[in-house]
Amino acid sequence: MKIDFWQLSRDPVDKVTALIAQRVLDQGERLLVVSADKEQRAAISKGLWKSAPESFLANGEASEPGADRQPILLSEDTQATNGASHAIFADGTFRDAPAFARTFLLFDESTLQHARETWKALSDREGLERAFFRQEGGKWIKVA
Repeated sequence: MKIDFWQLSRDPVDKVTALIAQRVLDQGERLLVVSADKEQRAAISKGLWKSAPESFLANGEASEPGADRQPILLSEDTQATNGASHAIFADGTFRDAPAFARTFLLFDESTLQHARETWKALSDREGLERAFFRQEGGKWIKVA
């Protein structure tokens, strides 16, 4: 399993989620976006629908009919009824979800300490690959 830590600074969570989501879909995979905050999930959904003028990233809530057919599913838990192989933890809270091939922990200044603790806690976990990214000059740079 691979976990990427993405430190948000300039771009909001909905924009970063759309960036990652497009890459996941381009690989032919499905995505689960997890947040305990219903308002945040709504903002992310709106951002996905409006991600680019020439396209949109179809998505839906896990509680809606047909959720299993959504390429991007938004949920408050890690149940990927759409068969997602990738997950984004958009609210800055890590969830232990070994069923995913790759997860992304998005965090900002308010959840920085939790991200640091999670990084340390996962350091000795066998079979886990970690990476840390932050924005510098408008680009995402891998720093660890």
